[in-house]
Amino acid sequence: MRCPYCGGLDTQVKDSRPSDDSSAIRRRRICPDCGGRFTTFERVQLRELIVVKRSGRKVPFDRDKLQRSVETALRKRPVEAERIERLVSGITRRLESSGEAEVTSEAIGEAVMEGLKGLDDVAYVRFASVYKNFREARDFEELLGHLAAGAAQAALPAATPGEEPAAEEPPPARRSRTRAP
Repeated sequence: MRCPYCGGLDTQVKDSRPSDDSSAIRRRRICPDCGGRFTTFERVQLRELIVVKRSGRKVPFDRDKLQRSVETALRKRPVEAERIERLVSGITRRLESSGEAEVTSEAIGEAVMEGLKGLDDVAYVRFASVYKNFREARDFEELLGHLAAGAAQAALPAATPGEEPAAEEPPPARRSRTRAP
């Protein structure tokens, strides 16, 4: 492993341990040439993925770019780093296990949006505004309308199969208070 400080090729591993979610091995390294210390992560890669961009250009899949995009959407949001790592690892694993060597950038964007929708609504809107290239406030209004409709749908009690959904009861009528003379 090349030292990021001096470029030396003979770095030594001082400590190895699994990451918090056991999806990677965390290695602490030291460079004997300059004494610099740094951390590397070793992850399983099922296959080499090629991303097909909208323009038709093909580039290698970059997990770090995916991580940066998700972290940018979640910047200053109350989401733990472990949940972000699980989201990125899950998307990467899903793409690698799909059986396809090439994946479209649209498929990656949709997977990120789906993951962010369940993680944080604000991050979902941030990512969608860039991914879908919003140009007007109306674009935000439409997305927020879909988001609100989904939240309202999720809040409704589920009816059992074959049963009619219960009708909402009207609020009790207010009695007027009159004072007796």
